[in-house]
Amino acid sequence: MVRANSDAVPPSARRFMRRARQRRLRAAMPWAVAAGVLVVAGLVTWVVYGTSLFGVAEVRVTGATLTTPEQVRQAAGVRAGLPLARVDLDRVRDRVGELAPVERASVSRHWPGALLIEVVERTPAAVVPQGGQFAVVDRSGVVFQTLAQRPAGLPLVRVAHPGRQDAATGAALEVVAVLTPQLRERLVEVAVEGPARIVVKLREGRTVVWGDATRSADKAAVASALLAQDSDTIDVSAPDVATIR
Repeated sequence: MVRANSDAVPPSARRFMRRARQRRLRAAMPWAVAAGVLVVAGLVTWVVYGTSLFGVAEVRVTGATLTTPEQVRQAAGVRAGLPLARVDLDRVRDRVGELAPVERASVSRHWPGALLIEVVERTPAAVVPQGGQFAVVDRSGVVFQTLAQRPAGLPLVRVAHPGRQDAATGAALEVVAVLTPQLRERLVEVAVEGPARIVVKLREGRTVVWGDATRSADKAAVASALLAQDSDTIDVSAPDVATIR
C-alpha cells in the first residue's frame, strides 16, 4: 500500500485537518493551564507550609518594659524554623497575654521570616501592702507586680486579698479613681474595712468616712469642699447630709 503524497491531498482537506488540530489545541489549552497552575500552587504551598525556607527566623517584641523581650518570646513558645504560615497567631497572643504585666498583645507575620509581638502592659493604679512588700494593681484590680519598696506616685490601698474578683479591691479602686486633686494631694491611704466601711485617711490625722463605694464622685466633691473646715473627721457616707467633727 502506497502512502499518498501530501500534494495528493486536496487543499480543502488539508485546511480541514489544520483547523481540526487547532481546535484540539484550543480545547486542550485550558486544561494545560489549569494543570500548570495546580502544579505551581502545590509547589508554593509546599514551600510556604512544609519547609523552613519561609520559617520563623526572628521574633520581634515591642512594648515590653515590665517584662523582658526574652520573657515574651518564651511565653510565645514559637520555635525557630517553624513555617511562618503555620504559626497560630491567636494561640501565641493568648500565651503572651497570660503574663501578669501584659494587658493585651497582638501578633502578626512579617514576611519572609519575622513574627512581631506587640505588647500593651498594664498601667498601675494603686499599691497594696502585702507582708512587707507592695503588690501593684491596675485599674481592674489585677496584681501584676510585687515590689520590695513602695513605688512613688501611687495611692496606697489597704485590702485583705487584692485581686480582680475581690469586691473590696474594686471598691477601693473606684474611690481612688474619683479622688479630686485636693484629696489626692493629701491622701495617705484608702482602707476598706468592710463592704460599707471605706475610710480615706489624709495627712495631719484627718479622716474621711466614705461608707460604701456608691456615689463616690459626689462624695469626693463634698469632701473636697469641706477640707477648709477645722475638723478631724469628715463623714460623707451620706453626701447630701455630710457632717464634720
